[in-house]
Amino acid sequence: MTMKQNILAIAALLFATQTNAADDKLYRDLGGTENIARFVHTATEDWVKDPVIGYTFDNLNLERFEKRLVDQICELAGGPCKYTGRNMYLSHKGLHLSETEFYRLCEGLQTAMENAHVSFGAQNRLLVMLAPMKRDVVGR
Repeated sequence: MTMKQNILAIAALLFATQTNAADDKLYRDLGGTENIARFVHTATEDWVKDPVIGYTFDNLNLERFEKRLVDQICELAGGPCKYTGRNMYLSHKGLHLSETEFYRLCEGLQTAMENAHVSFGAQNRLLVMLAPMKRDVVGR
């Protein structure tokens, strides 16, 4: 390698390291995979019991659901996980969820994050990332 190639390689490595450190800030602020799994589990338990949205979890493999939701949140937040589930449109097709049900789900997630000691700012940053999914969830 020439000196110029070495410098470019080092610069690329430094940039990648800095980008990854910045990219996983939300992941770290959510408390990492363990805390994400904790608040997803709590939220799922509450959603299943909820009189408004509980029916949407009937006949659902809750263990697989939780794993996929953890992976999805972890990946969105810049963590090391990879989401391998279906896209949101296909996942919710035929459910005909209303905006009220969508917002009830979001409220449950926010309450679970609060109980898992996720800061209000981190909660909002995650919800901002999830919000565009509404168009693929509601009314499908």
